Amino acid sequence: MADEVLGEDLLLNIDQVSRMTGLRKSTLRYWEKSFEEFLKPMRTASNRREYSLADVEVIQRIKKLIEEEHLTNLGVRIKLEAISNHNKKNSVKKRHQKS
Repeated sequence: MADEVLGEDLLLNIDQVSRMTGLRKSTLRYWEKSFEEFLKPMRTASNRREYSLADVEVIQRIKKLIEEEHLTNLGVRIKLEAISNHNKKNSVKKRHQKS
């Protein structure tokens, strides 16, 4: 339970995310611009990027789509949009089931 709370609030800097994912920092910055509707790390007062664990999951998903499925940026965007819409529909269904 303590891990769940820690995980929700954990923020990583770009260097940590780069090492964790095996991606260059320049790639992470490029993806932030290319997939801005899906990847939007928070910024500190000094404008440094802070990535949540949800951001890292999106990065790993993008990496998989590019490297394993050989999708273009447009293909990745379409796939991420479909995943996002699917997740939204499922969360609405779960809310209605609880009522």
